[in-house]
Amino acid sequence: MLLGRPWGRCHPGRCALFLGVALVLDAVGLVLLLLGIFASLDFWDFLVYTGSLILAFSLLFWIIWYSLNIEVPLEKLDL
Repeated sequence: MLLGRPWGRCHPGRCALFLGVALVLDAVGLVLLLLGIFASLDFWDFLVYTGSLILAFSLLFWIIWYSLNIEVPLEKLDL
């Protein structure tokens, strides 16, 4: 057990949409980046730069997903 939760249970959290968008952007960005690096194309630089920008943009969705899944008990909020 890890922190009182059983192993083997995967829970994407409350914001599964942001998680899905982040994973799709990671996959697309990685494919474009690797295609630009390893394929012998004339427009390789476009693929490298576009893949890198998409990977950087996916970090925004990872931060949103993580931030919206933080759980703080009401007793600790001092409202």
